[in-house]
Amino acid sequence: MWPPVGIDISKDSFQVELSLNEKLRHRKFVNRQEGFEELGAWLVKHKAPQAHVCLEATGPYSEALALYLHQQGHRVSVINPAQIKAFGQSELLRNKDDRPDAGLIRRFCEKHRPAAWSPPPPHLRELQAMTRHLENLIETKQQQQNRLEAANTKDVVKSLRKLVAYLNAEIKRTEKQISDHIDNHPDLKQQCRLLESIPGIAKRTATKLLAEIEDLGKYSSARQVAAYAGLTPRNNRSGTIRGRTRLSKIGNARVRKALFLPAMVAKQYNPIVRSFCQRLANNGKNKMQIVGAAMRKLIHIAYGVLKSGLPFDPNHELLRSGS
Repeated sequence: MWPPVGIDISKDSFQVELSLNEKLRHRKFVNRQEGFEELGAWLVKHKAPQAHVCLEATGPYSEALALYLHQQGHRVSVINPAQIKAFGQSELLRNKDDRPDAGLIRRFCEKHRPAAWSPPPPHLRELQAMTRHLENLIETKQQQQNRLEAANTKDVVKSLRKLVAYLNAEIKRTEKQISDHIDNHPDLKQQCRLLESIPGIAKRTATKLLAEIEDLGKYSSARQVAAYAGLTPRNNRSGTIRGRTRLSKIGNARVRKALFLPAMVAKQYNPIVRSFCQRLANNGKNKMQIVGAAMRKLIHIAYGVLKSGLPFDPNHELLRSGS
């Protein structure tokens, strides 16, 4: 059995705990390529050339290390931080610092032996990098536009206008790169067209979904996709007391963010979503509950068109049922 390794990762460094022959080994490494290589050599030194490595999904901080370890032949599991938190609560842990967290992750790995992670293929990793870069550019532009509206000196206004113009040019250039990338990959191009056939989903949202949810149409059910995005309902009950049902939000926040405005549009212009939201309103659901349900319904419809390979059709049974 491959020895379990827990890694607690941050922006600049990561702590490692290895369990081998009932002995624990600890080490801290820099979160850069040289640190990855030092970790590989350290594992070999301690007779763990192939290990089961568990680390939390922390976006750009963990992705490069997970990819490196996978390429080196280790079994890598990328864990939702909520699972680690719940596991720590089950152990009644009260204190937090990096080294105990690495041990907590290692114990989770040893006890649960979570499924191995496989990196997306290179063309999807590239698409994801570009769509995330575009998202950052748009957010930065909005920040600078807010500053421009509040600016009251000529030189500052002039500088901010130049910066906004530059960001606009970068946004257009990045959108063109994304479009060209999709055109160069027939599978992505077809999937994008299918998603764009859904009222409420435009090209930017379609590319975001393809970038953030690998092989969306290959999930075994639409509910699995909704769970990945944190869009499944979470009941709030205690004995006979029933609280308000909310979204779980345990999943990919980028997908939820990408679907918020499209859901608002779909409430008006997508016949399936519109009738669904009307039923919820008639049943007394509040505005945000209805928007969350509309986001989930859009994910179900997206799954349906990709699973069937057919453009949006409100009469298609797979779409109406949300299967």
